[in-house]
Amino acid sequence: MKKIILSLIIIASSAVAFSQTNTEDVDMIQAAFGKEKKALMSEYVKLDADKKDAFWNLYDQYETERKELGKKRIALINKYAENYTSMDDAKTTELIKEMSKISSDYEKLMSSYFAKLSKAAGAKPAAQFYQMEAYLLSVIRVEIMNNIPFIGELDY
Repeated sequence: MKKIILSLIIIASSAVAFSQTNTEDVDMIQAAFGKEKKALMSEYVKLDADKKDAFWNLYDQYETERKELGKKRIALINKYAENYTSMDDAKTTELIKEMSKISSDYEKLMSSYFAKLSKAAGAKPAAQFYQMEAYLLSVIRVEIMNNIPFIGELDY
């Protein structure tokens, strides 16, 4: 499991490091991340045989929506990088509002899919999905924060 998590961190770091790349590169990074993540999720989530198809179909739908939020996060990181040296109060406020909206959208998405997965596969597998997803998002957020300067950190 640690190898997979390390791989996910490296992929997430790549997304930050190459956040100025084109959409195809972002799609490629997200596809690789999604495959590694699905393997990790399949090791962690315990499913009854008759619930697997329903669970994984919903999981794939979730991943499609999550990837769109990931693109928004990468676009926001790009915006942050482009405006870093010229961020006044208005730009800073706008950035924080966008960051907060994306975080809120992730939480809403996870909660929505927790409910869907609970109906399709039971509360325990849905909770395992939610717990692993929250953990991975936290690890990725920490990695991103470790790789970008804080607001004003590089000011002289």
